[in-house]
Amino acid sequence: MRLSTAQIEAIKYESESGFGTLAGEHFMVEQKKNQRGFTLVELITVMVIVGIMAVAVLPRFFTVSDFEDRGSADQVKSMLRFAQKTAIAQHRNISVAISGGATSPNCTTTLAGASPELTCQVKSTVTAGAGTYTFNALGQRTSATGVITMGGVNITIEAETGYVH
Repeated sequence: MRLSTAQIEAIKYESESGFGTLAGEHFMVEQKKNQRGFTLVELITVMVIVGIMAVAVLPRFFTVSDFEDRGSADQVKSMLRFAQKTAIAQHRNISVAISGGATSPNCTTTLAGASPELTCQVKSTVTAGAGTYTFNALGQRTSATGVITMGGVNITIEAETGYVH
């Protein structure tokens, strides 16, 4: 189908007059409403917050001694729990010797023989409670003290139950 010249002129007139320009403006308004993205203020605010968090958190990652202290305390706790469970399982006394200030952590188990003993040397300084802890066949602590302090972490051994926490 071919358009006549009158039809072509009418189409040109509509596109040049209000109908065409209004349609174009309407399209541009809709496009502006649907645009997505972040404003400059939002981006700068996020960068400032990330910077503040970095300043507060980064120093914690550079002090290795805190991690070593926590690791040493966990190692001593696990050795004490192992000694208690072994004493109950073997129906005899088991001792754990704890000392601090070693150049490298070293925990050994010697369960053979008449007096089985576990030793645990840790890197952290044991400020209180270094020594030997003995558990009887019921899993109870028989030594006098029940608190070990190393690097700001307290380990408590309950007298009646031998619970280590």
